[in-house]
This record gives sequence, C-alpha cells and structure tokens, in this order.
Amino acid sequence: MSDKPSVLFVCVHNAGRSQMAAGWLRHLAGDSVEVRSAGSAPASQINPAAVQAMAEVGIDITDQTPKKLGYEAAEASDVIITMGCGDACPVFPGKRYEDWKLDDPAGQGIEAVRPIRDDIRHRVEQLIGDLAPAPRTARSPRD
Repeated sequence: MSDKPSVLFVCVHNAGRSQMAAGWLRHLAGDSVEVRSAGSAPASQINPAAVQAMAEVGIDITDQTPKKLGYEAAEASDVIITMGCGDACPVFPGKRYEDWKLDDPAGQGIEAVRPIRDDIRHRVEQLIGDLAPAPRTARSPRD
C-alpha cells in the first residue's frame, strides 16, 4: 500500500471536469498524490474544449481517456471528489467525499470552459493543502 494520498475525481462522462481536475492535480502535486478519474457513464473521448483549455495553461491531457467508475478505483482512493453525477455516484464507506458544484463544460465553447478550468485549479490547490501532512513540531527531550 502506498503512503501517498489517493484522489479519485468522478463526473458523469469523465470527459471534462474530472479530467481537468486530474490534470491540475498531477501538474501541481507531481507524484506526491496518486490521481484517478472516472465517470458514471463515460464518453467516447475527452471534451476538445477541456483539452484546449488545459493546453492553454501548459497541461496536456490528450493522453487521457474516459473510464468507467469501478469499485476498485473507488476502494483504492482516500478522497473521492464528485462533480455533478448526483445519485449515479455510489458511496463507499470510510472514504472522504467532496461534491464540487461546477458548471458542465459539455457542449460549451472555450470561452465558457476557461472559468471552469480556473475554478477547478483553485479547488485543487485547496485540496492539495488539505492533503499535505501537518508539519511535525520539534519535541523537547521531556516529551
């Protein structure tokens, strides 16, 4: 088992929001966090506007493909972030859940996707802060 935290991003199609979030987390946290994404009803490809929006900030998500949410991915994750999948996202006991209310980039042009991308970045930065272990304090010899 890994000592690093694991995050699973879930949306309906695993083609926009969850892929952008996973891209941001990989970019900002490097290999300090295990990153997964999945969808309750995956699309056949990633949303081209999401790919373009991420490319504009230097993050390439073209190698990612939408994946079906499976028990194994959820079970192996410490934190599960849902994004608009509602009741289609199953709940796994013992996991930390967050539901991010984000506009759906499906069918949107780049102008509409950019603010979603930027909102996701802000949320991912906060998530990284939450995942970071608390700094150890120096202990006196009497402790």
